[in-house]
Amino acid sequence: MAVTPVSGLRRPAQPRRRRFPWRPWLFLAPLLLLNLVVIVTPSLLSLRYAFTDWTGIGAAQYVGLANFQEMFGDRVFYRAIGNNVRWTLLFLTAPVLMGLLGAYLLSTIRRGQMLFRTLYFIPYVIASVVNAYIWKLILNPVFGIGPWLAERGIPWLDIRFFGRSDTSLYAVAFVDNWHFWGFLVVLYLAAMHAVDAELYEAARIEGANPWHEFWHVTLPGIRPTLVFTLLMIMIWSFLVFDYIYLLTNGGPAQSSEVLGTLTYSTAFYSLRVGYATAIALTMTFFSALFISMFVVLRRLGWEV
Repeated sequence: MAVTPVSGLRRPAQPRRRRFPWRPWLFLAPLLLLNLVVIVTPSLLSLRYAFTDWTGIGAAQYVGLANFQEMFGDRVFYRAIGNNVRWTLLFLTAPVLMGLLGAYLLSTIRRGQMLFRTLYFIPYVIASVVNAYIWKLILNPVFGIGPWLAERGIPWLDIRFFGRSDTSLYAVAFVDNWHFWGFLVVLYLAAMHAVDAELYEAARIEGANPWHEFWHVTLPGIRPTLVFTLLMIMIWSFLVFDYIYLLTNGGPAQSSEVLGTLTYSTAFYSLRVGYATAIALTMTFFSALFISMFVVLRRLGWEV
């Protein structure tokens, strides 16, 4: 006699396959190991060596807070901080304004926009060593553009820009800005394209001119990108090293010295690794301040 199956009865539960929650960590293990060796371990060691007198060779001698006491009494250290502050102010104004202007002008172009975006972005992808060498040749005091113009009756550019204490920092900032501002143009242009077009139509209906559209529609629309780039510029400005090292090496007479070049010269020229580590920790402190600004703005509800 056949047995009729009863409806509503559940089949016995199949045994669940055993999952392995450690598999994602297995894939991340090489990256985590690299991060541990390259970033975490040197960071922890720097906390130790900042309180020592060490030449980089042999045993380190513990000196307590002596490095920090010397640092806060060092005239060159304060000059380096001042140059970092000036560098930050320069890059919070000139490249940002140029980037906004360039992005706004490009946003009005309908044909050939990609060509201009590529041309603006090319200096940013060229290696800093190549950029620095190009501008060393252009501003060379013997055969650069200054002497060439002076021979033709235009002497006002015949200046040793990298060799004078009153122009060295600004000359390096000019070269770095030439390579950097096109990157901001591309960022701001992408943010402008994301602004709702209906907002511009509503502004035109209300009788807004192009300046009013830019001030009341474009800037609020790209505010997250703008604030993010300003915060990143502040962080990068206190970590700047490459262009100053390549063009002036902090000179002449520490006129373009910043914390990054001061740390390098103290560690590898003066062989005072402990003191240089204390300066590097100060750079980390300033970067942490700017990162905390980012966190505070996020908690206040800003879209950053």
